[in-house]
Amino acid sequence: MALPTLDLTLQFGDVTDAAMHRAALPRAFVSRCIRSALAYDAEMTVRIVDATEGKALNSGYRKKNYATNVLTFDYAQAPMVMADLVMCAPVVAAEAKEQGKSLQAHYAHLLIHGALHAQGYDHETSDKDAIEMETLEMFIMASLGLPCPY
Repeated sequence: MALPTLDLTLQFGDVTDAAMHRAALPRAFVSRCIRSALAYDAEMTVRIVDATEGKALNSGYRKKNYATNVLTFDYAQAPMVMADLVMCAPVVAAEAKEQGKSLQAHYAHLLIHGALHAQGYDHETSDKDAIEMETLEMFIMASLGLPCPY
């Protein structure tokens, strides 16, 4: 079965340890992770940011005054997914270390998580929705040969 097409823009802001984050996120890897989570063709931008930009976006759009691992801005869900994923490099790196995961595996999980959010999945609406989303994330990670994120 062919995966949906993806028009991907990958951006790196001014992040500390940029080389480490770039190494964990080769374009083909990012594309494969997102495409594996898509039900439709998509146009997406993935932007890797520092804590200052991450906090400003989370505060401005979600009214939460801290940097979070991934923010999803979805503009269309079908027949074409259009979204921006903003990933906060220092938060992702700290979480990966804390959880004993490789940086690349944690990024993969968050790319998949964000792509699912862009298609309307929401783990915060109910326990049933959370189980559905987490099950999909585990299935997609396994299909990519990556470890279970939970």
